[in-house]
Amino acid sequence: MDQSRKVCSLPPVFEALAAGDMSWQHAKVIVDETEGLTPEGAVKLVAHFFDPDAPHPARGAVPGELVPSRFRAKVRGWRERHHPESIEKRHTKGYADRRMEYSPDKDGMAWVSLYLPGDTACAIWNRTTATARGLQGPDEPRTITQLRPDIAASLLLGSGTASELGEVPTPRADVLVMVPVLSLLGATDEPAVLDGMGPIPASMARKLVADGADSFYRVLVDPRDGAPLEIGRKNYRLTETIKRWIRMRDTKCTFPGCTNHTPDNETDHLQAWEHGGTTGTTNLAQLCPKHHRLKHHSPWTPGTATNNDPPGWTSPTGRHYKPEHPDTEPTHWPQWLLALFGDTSERET
Repeated sequence: MDQSRKVCSLPPVFEALAAGDMSWQHAKVIVDETEGLTPEGAVKLVAHFFDPDAPHPARGAVPGELVPSRFRAKVRGWRERHHPESIEKRHTKGYADRRMEYSPDKDGMAWVSLYLPGDTACAIWNRTTATARGLQGPDEPRTITQLRPDIAASLLLGSGTASELGEVPTPRADVLVMVPVLSLLGATDEPAVLDGMGPIPASMARKLVADGADSFYRVLVDPRDGAPLEIGRKNYRLTETIKRWIRMRDTKCTFPGCTNHTPDNETDHLQAWEHGGTTGTTNLAQLCPKHHRLKHHSPWTPGTATNNDPPGWTSPTGRHYKPEHPDTEPTHWPQWLLALFGDTSERET
């Protein structure tokens, strides 16, 4: 009942649900993500995603064309950047509430959950996934879903000295983060974006740099529009740098509705190299192994990408699926810098 009241209090959401333009699960995402926002903040969030005449409307597919989990990721990203309370303050509260929970389940099973800082949790997931991929082969009967908990249990139950047990190491798994340069320097507290997670506090990004996290890759963004910088190459073989660039741009498998995040994915040429395709960001995209095979063995056809946006797709029936554009925004300029040099729009080159 409370969720229904919330939907009715936001006319654009109610109208889209009543017209069948989206499902109840999409409406529930709005209810969940506006929790804790002021009424004015909730109205601004809804306008961003449902009002095409808003000052800065969301780009790409409309809410009903995204699977609910992907819609939630976009809504949460916007909420984190525009919440009235800074992400630094909210993260401090959440960090104090970190915990481990145990819940017995039926059939002799049980759940063990960890509530951790996002960079640590992301690194744990990436490491177990990478280890699981390495163990897969013709003689390994377990699926990757089964391997992940087996690997985690093995690591947790392994030997370790008492002094080591209370220390959380700097993440060693592959970590990509897109961070505004002024935020990295400490001039602003604008959130960074962690690959596979979403917005994180600037302090967390700075800590990863200061502690020298292994395989930590930093992508600085253009202060004018929040977009990362172009990387190019003329050869067929991809460098690790350009692979990381495509990971940061696409954030997940680009196939419609797929939620597979980048550690599992492959970088593929949209137009095949042998058919004249180039090795540049506009002809590359992230695909999970399943949809990579589908692209090469079915009539599903990807569109073209841009420097900052992933490709759309066309189905065998001719239906076009718009790409899931990231909602990049201009970086935040500190007030003391604006006072010295004036408005940033006058200094664009």
